[in-house]
Amino acid sequence: MDKKGSEPSEFSSLLLSTEPQGFGANDGVDFEGKRQTQASSIPTTLMFSTFVAVFGSYVFGSAIGYSSPSQSGIMHDLNLGVAQYSVFGSIMTIGAMVGAIMSGRIADYSGRRMAMGFAEVFCILGWFAITFSKVAWWLYVGRLLIGCGIGLLSYVVPVYVAEITPKNLRGAFTAVHQLMICCGMSLTYLIGAYVNWRVLAIIGIIPCLLQLLTLPFIPDSPRWLAKVDRLKESDSALQRLRGKNADVYHEATEIRDYTQAFQRQTEASIIGLFQRQYLKSLTVGVGLMILQQFGGINGIVFYANSIFISAGFSESIGTIAMVAVKIPMTTLGVLLMDKSGRRSLLLVSAVGTCLGCFTAALSFVLQDLHKWKEFSPILALVGVLVYVGSYSIGIGAIPWVIMSEIFPINVKGSAGSLVTLVSWLCSWIVSYGFNFLMTWSSAGTFFLFSSACGFTVLFVAKLVPETKGRTLEEIQASLNSYSSER
Repeated sequence: MDKKGSEPSEFSSLLLSTEPQGFGANDGVDFEGKRQTQASSIPTTLMFSTFVAVFGSYVFGSAIGYSSPSQSGIMHDLNLGVAQYSVFGSIMTIGAMVGAIMSGRIADYSGRRMAMGFAEVFCILGWFAITFSKVAWWLYVGRLLIGCGIGLLSYVVPVYVAEITPKNLRGAFTAVHQLMICCGMSLTYLIGAYVNWRVLAIIGIIPCLLQLLTLPFIPDSPRWLAKVDRLKESDSALQRLRGKNADVYHEATEIRDYTQAFQRQTEASIIGLFQRQYLKSLTVGVGLMILQQFGGINGIVFYANSIFISAGFSESIGTIAMVAVKIPMTTLGVLLMDKSGRRSLLLVSAVGTCLGCFTAALSFVLQDLHKWKEFSPILALVGVLVYVGSYSIGIGAIPWVIMSEIFPINVKGSAGSLVTLVSWLCSWIVSYGFNFLMTWSSAGTFFLFSSACGFTVLFVAKLVPETKGRTLEEIQASLNSYSSER
């Protein structure tokens, strides 16, 4: 391209005008799609790089899952009250907000790999602090450090995976982030039923070390390397990720041209994101994160045991049932991501979470009215399982997938930081307030969550674009063009 050539909006128009006919409908079939990656022959480097990255997702899940099985042991051993344990459960989200604020800048300046490494150092220090805690303050410090680490990981893992994968695999590969969160959470629930909370914290260190030791063996993101003008390294990384014999010329040229076009613009600060040009991307990214969290997920998974006890159901059976539903449904979501598309999965998921919360709320209403006493605990379990299963199939993973896809390279750091910060702020509000809401009204709490899930259905139907089958450059050009024309 001519260095004095078109502005990014002109480049977007050019890209949109030259895309294959029928673009965005169902395809994923394109010039490089068949040449460079067949589902039957995924390059080893791409598989290994994704696997290493999602160790961070497992760490994320184990941190979230830790507070539920550890609650009774920590409260007994350190003599903590409900309010103090609520601080412990929710302070991780404060740390995650700090990590989120730093995440975009660290990932932009030091690279995606280095950002994951920094995150794991925070997590390892945090797990050690919890393991050797004798007083509540050390617990809080450890949980805060883990929060900083997973705040970084929650941004950089899906962004890295989205940036290294071809478009026909990107949805499924990025959704593995949520699958590994689910695995980390579920295994922590199960292991926590049999081991002491200190031993559980030591076990939490293992996946952190695994990622830290394997990061040097994977390439950094070709798109980030192009952004920092390391073009030869970008081409080399892309070739490794697509396979020795793959023709990457078209994809490498598109990445380079699009990156250079947006690099002519000054990198936007968080305040600079509130421009017309980025309005749709920002609304979709932030809106999905708010609705994901206000649907109640962190309150439910942080305090699953106490929900089952309140409903009069066995906490151990309830927890095992949650794990039995969560992992298969998350796996199903991964398999469907690039077949059914993001929007349809989100809609099905949001309807399911709405019905699940409504069913759980109904069980607490019956309990308060002293009717169907034998039936209401089962109804609570069914409601929670429907909620968890529906959440796992779509709304758990897809907001992070879409967040990693919709922002152009010149604002990805700032936008990612803002979206991740909003997610963790809403998570803190829900996780801190959950016990107090349940004390106020168990039924009312789940009715509130059900209303938020119902609003999610409307939000997705009206505003969320389908990103299946498009390269990152095509998605961002489409959204940029939409904003410019409005």
